[in-house]
Order: sequence, then C-alpha cells, then structure tokens
Amino acid sequence: MLDSISVLVVDDEEINREMLSVMLDGLATSVPARNGLEALRVLEANSAIDLILLDLEMPELNGFATLATLKKHPLWCDIPVIVLTAGKDEVTRTLRLGANDYLAKPYDMEELRLRVMNHVRTRKLMDLSRDVNGILEREVARKTAEVRNALALAREAEYEITLRLGRAAEFRDVETGMHTRRISEMARELGRLSGLPEDQCEVLRYAAPLHDVGKLGIPDRILFKSGGLTDEEMEIMCLHTVIGGKILAGGDRYTSLEMGRIVALQHHEKWDGTGYPNGLAGEDIHIFGRIVMIVDVFDALCPERPYKPTMPFDEVISVMGEGRASFFDPRLLDIFLANVEAFAAIRTSLTDRPVEEKTALEQVLFLA
Repeated sequence: MLDSISVLVVDDEEINREMLSVMLDGLATSVPARNGLEALRVLEANSAIDLILLDLEMPELNGFATLATLKKHPLWCDIPVIVLTAGKDEVTRTLRLGANDYLAKPYDMEELRLRVMNHVRTRKLMDLSRDVNGILEREVARKTAEVRNALALAREAEYEITLRLGRAAEFRDVETGMHTRRISEMARELGRLSGLPEDQCEVLRYAAPLHDVGKLGIPDRILFKSGGLTDEEMEIMCLHTVIGGKILAGGDRYTSLEMGRIVALQHHEKWDGTGYPNGLAGEDIHIFGRIVMIVDVFDALCPERPYKPTMPFDEVISVMGEGRASFFDPRLLDIFLANVEAFAAIRTSLTDRPVEEKTALEQVLFLA
C-alpha cells in the first residue's frame, strides 16, 4: 500500500531540502520546492503527491499562507501536511489552519519516516473507503438484486477499514490489536442496552475504533514517555482529539467516518464540562462520545500492564462509580454497571496477546 510514495519538500533552504531528502531515501521520492508559490506550481503539474513537508518561514508565499491555500483547494485539501517548525505557538496556529501534524526541529530521522508512513497509510485507507462506497453506488444502479450481497460485503470492509485505521494509531501507543475490537463491541452493547436503534448501534460499532486515531499526530517523545508528562506535553497530548477530528474531517457522506470524527473529538469530554477539547457538558456531548468514554476507561483500568498490577474487579467498579455525574453520563454509567458482567465477558473473549508496554500509569488513566 505504501509503494511509490512521493513527498513534496517545501523549504527555502537548500541544505534543509537535501537533508530531508536523505532522511527519506529508500522510503519516498522527494520533490523539492523553494517556497509556497513553487509548491503550488508543483502540485498543479503533479497529481501524485502523497504528502507535503512544509516549512513556515519562506519568501514570496510563507508556510501559513500556503497551508491555508492547500486546505481550501478541492483537490489538494486531503493531502496530509506535516509542518516543519521550531515553536509551540506556530504548532497551534498551523493546526487551526488544518495541518495534519508537525515535526519539531532538529529532525529525528526515525520519527520523520514513521510520521510520513503513518499519514500516507491513513490517507490511502481513506481513499480505499471512498472507493468501496463508490463501487456500492455503481452496483446499486446496475443491479438491485446484487445490492444486498454487495452491501453486506462493503459494510464488512468498512468495519475492517475503521478497525485498521484505529489500529494504525495503536501501533504507536500502549494498546494492542484487540483494543479497537473490544471498544467497538462494548460500545455497541452499551448503545443497545441504552435503547439506541439497531442501525445506530451498528454505526457506533464502526465509529468507536477511530476514537484515538489522532495519536498518529502526537510526537513519539511524548507518546512513549515513561514518566509523567509536563503541563506543556499534556497540552500537546490533548491535541490528539483535535488531530483525530481533522484526520476524519470531510467524510460527511460516510456515516461511519463522520461519527468516528465526533467520537475522536468528544471521547474526552466530561459530563460536568471539565473535559477537553471544547469543555462540552451533559447532553451537549454526543451520546456516542459518552458511550465510548465509559467503555474506553473500563478497558484501560482492567488489563495488567508492566507499570501497574491488575486492578481487582471490585476496585475497577468502584473507581468508575466515583466518576458518576462528573466524568460519566449518570444514566449510561448506571446501565453499564448494572450489566458489567456482559462487558467483562466481551473483554475475556477478545484478550490481547502479551506485549511490551512503555507508558506511565498517569497516561493510561488520563487518556483512556
């Protein structure tokens, strides 16, 4: 899937362009541009650009103006943009403009290559999702009798795509392959128990695995840190909700992706309004976000990890109960706790294989 990657490197310093080209050697073909205007001309002539590395301080058309132009363009807006920056203030501004990620100077070669691979993989998965839905539309027009089989296959493929897109983020986090499956199945079960229609429960099942896809945009130095995070690092970590929303933005036609975007944005909003990123409270938080928060915290509290012992099940229930009407929707939490054996059974049926895990307890409890 990642064959023949083409990366547009936009930097007014020739030595920087050459250095990035060397770092990407063997992974991607580098296409150089000295400023924003030249980058736009390259894009007009080359439709095969998979990702853009964009410096900010450049003559003629700087990185900020270039980024704004890219994200408004109907053909270029979906190309992932990694901003090359040295300042925190620039990071926030570029994320508001639609940047998919950022890379702090000086560059780390391994981090650069991983970020390029992750973002290109995400874009190709999104393209694949669009292709699947396009095939469906053509099949419906061609032969109604075949639609039911084609639709069933497409929904299965869509679910697999959302699982794998969610798993792409997990490759860079403490979670292992079955976490997305557990969150998916537990979210659907809680939706069903709370009275959601069956079709909405299925949408929730597909959307829930995308809750942490924004961690693709969090620097390794923060995501893999073995100790507690500083306030500044925590602010950056919290941006995984915003980044996830941006990764999944523009998929309004595709219910699973649009609901995945809402889940990615809202699964850290708290019932009492003290969550992030927007401080939503109560039923202003979409019910999908409220459901995913409950099952995600439950899944994070239960497993044994190298940095924490197994928490007794009664203690897990007690800890979650303490979050009633502060962290969690009280009605949904009551339903969850009244049926907790069903959720424990889902966890047991989808057990992880042992893996080495590296982050601190504080991060699991904060980011569950």
